[in-house]
Amino acid sequence: MSHLDHARTLVSALQDAVDTAAASLAARSEKDGRISTGLLDQHQTVAYDLASLASAVAAARHLLTYGEQGEQEAALALAYAADVAADLQARVAGRAAHWGLDVDVLGEAAEALAAGRDPGFLDDLAERVLATGEAGPRHLAEELEMVRQTFRRFAEDKVVPVAEEVHRHDQDIPEEVIAGLAELGCFALSIPEAYGGFSAGGEDELLNMVLVTEELSRGSLGVAGSLITRPEIIGTAILKGGTEQQKATWLPAIASGEKMCGVAVTEPDHGSDVAGVKVTATRDGDDWVINGVKTWCTFGGRAEYLLVLARTDPDRSLGHRGLSLFVVEKPAFAGHEWRAEQDGDGGGSMDARAIPTLGYRGMHSFEISFDGWRVPHANLIGEDDGLGRGFYLQMQAFANARLQTAARALGVMQSALEHATGYAKERHVFDTPLAAYELNRIKLARMAAVIAACRVFATDVARQLARGDEGAQLAASQVKQLSCRVAEWVTREAQQIHGGYGYAEEYTVSRLFVDARVLSIFEGADEVLALRVIARTLLGEALAG
Repeated sequence: MSHLDHARTLVSALQDAVDTAAASLAARSEKDGRISTGLLDQHQTVAYDLASLASAVAAARHLLTYGEQGEQEAALALAYAADVAADLQARVAGRAAHWGLDVDVLGEAAEALAAGRDPGFLDDLAERVLATGEAGPRHLAEELEMVRQTFRRFAEDKVVPVAEEVHRHDQDIPEEVIAGLAELGCFALSIPEAYGGFSAGGEDELLNMVLVTEELSRGSLGVAGSLITRPEIIGTAILKGGTEQQKATWLPAIASGEKMCGVAVTEPDHGSDVAGVKVTATRDGDDWVINGVKTWCTFGGRAEYLLVLARTDPDRSLGHRGLSLFVVEKPAFAGHEWRAEQDGDGGGSMDARAIPTLGYRGMHSFEISFDGWRVPHANLIGEDDGLGRGFYLQMQAFANARLQTAARALGVMQSALEHATGYAKERHVFDTPLAAYELNRIKLARMAAVIAACRVFATDVARQLARGDEGAQLAASQVKQLSCRVAEWVTREAQQIHGGYGYAEEYTVSRLFVDARVLSIFEGADEVLALRVIARTLLGEALAG
């Protein structure tokens, strides 16, 4: 059998296992014809593993089409499918009954699994990876490739030279980088042409954003890779729920880069559980008065627009139905601490401090305290029609952000692969290049396979979201969960190949390792996505038959 035939055999067996396990867990989590959160939470370990596996299988399924385009592509598809199959066996070991699966779950695919795990096969694949530093051909249309190359050159010329300095000393992002990206239209990618953006519709609309994000993140996650995320979130919220006047006022300023953006949703006691938000906005004439504390407001100092989720209905029993979204305008501040005060009687203030972090430096993540900060009613997204719709608008905005976070993970992984292959070829141990050792070669082959899977999956999800396909929201959560989780492994292996120098700050790979760690935490924590979004959706579909 060919590599691709083996890959198809594995993916078919994996999908059958996911479907069987989902049906089994759905039956144990059903109450009154629906999935009960309480019952599902009694099986969190299996539910988490099932969701994680389902995300990986979805990527493997998408990679099959990619595998039809050439010999190396087929080899990557097989290598990745075999890794997912081995992961399934490890997760099911000792827990087959909990999964509703046979102990020998992949017995009929044993030959295909052996082909994909064969060290000689992976060694051959590594030779191609070492030759290019790439995780396989990209097969992009000419126009998309031109976009990618444009932002790769920008990252090489403007981002890479400052990345280490910004990281080591936790500096602000240089204004030259922000201005350069604004000039390239970086902040206008998802904003319609009618409001000064470049979005003209079509299924490749979001793919441009994915390509740009990956290339900028390859240069530096903290300096450039995340600059589009906040304009993407706030812009989507305004487009989905804003009045025509609000769109005409805010979107052109965001698209041009005139106004930088931040997002203030998370609170010290409420992260992914946004229904518990405590920050309040109280109506006072034509204003709303905001009080409370937000945390993890990335880029909150430099930002001039803050997207703030606040409780506008004091009845806390309403949960997420009592929340609304505001665009809060403020001055831009440099540094790690700042204070803003409003003029006149009754004006409020904001006090902020940056939270020290292991990585993801440059943008700074702030804790911001709002003390009587006044916001015009005109800055409530949707105005009267926006009351109580904040949670829904925020969730719509975060779907694209999850896709973009997957792209950020791709950029970090691609950089790690390039540094690992380069170092492996240059460094000699016992008079032998690191790249000649089988163990390192198989690491590089597996790194390339997982990057290729995530990249193809992200490409397909971008097109699904742009078309509005059914299931696109689930796929966006899956590609985010998968890409961010495996980015930790890819950067860890790249660091390991560097040996002691991988732990030294003078080598870029150490920054990549600590930057990767944040990816599974923000824009939807790994466990919350797995249990509350992916598992619930899969079980709901299984219950519906």
